Amino acid sequence: MERFTALETKAITLPQANIDTDQLIPARFLKHPRSEGYGRFLLHDLRRDASGSTRDNPIDHPTRAGAAFLIARRNFGCGSSREGAVYALADFGVRCVAAPSFGDIFASNAVKNGLLPARVSEADVEALLTSQVVAGGGRVHIDLSAQTIIAGNLVVSFAIDPVWKTQLLNGWDDVDLTRAEQARIDRFRAEDASTRPWATPHE
Repeated sequence: MERFTALETKAITLPQANIDTDQLIPARFLKHPRSEGYGRFLLHDLRRDASGSTRDNPIDHPTRAGAAFLIARRNFGCGSSREGAVYALADFGVRCVAAPSFGDIFASNAVKNGLLPARVSEADVEALLTSQVVAGGGRVHIDLSAQTIIAGNLVVSFAIDPVWKTQLLNGWDDVDLTRAEQARIDRFRAEDASTRPWATPHE
């Protein structure tokens, strides 16, 4: 998993609440192999009309080209547990989403794919959505260690589960997180074998 420490990028604003996983990637596209990339399917029905032509939308605007930060309103990633929603964001190039709240499974899937779910207050997300820096296509700085988002003079703090923060900072999946405790595991096993020898299986 790719580490996340800090990011400086333009931002995409999506001032909507309750963006669910079926909106992030409609189910009909999940038949495609992940190896082909899911980025082109991200928010497909918001971005494309029935003929496949691009609608006027905040994602494909030329001033947002290369943006790796998405700002949305509450309950982002609600709905089903499909990990394809995170794949679509990651394959499009999004590394961080800021919102007041997230679907629980979506947030967990995001971390496992190196995508930061930055939880900000309702007031702060509105400040980011209306920031002149963001609106003008300026660059925003995201610092995971400090848990801050900086857009010009606007400094916003965000919350994240401390275990998820550790995983993102180190690029660890769940197995790596367990291995990081190897010394403690070895000490426990040695002590347990000494105090409970009868519990240790023998060949």
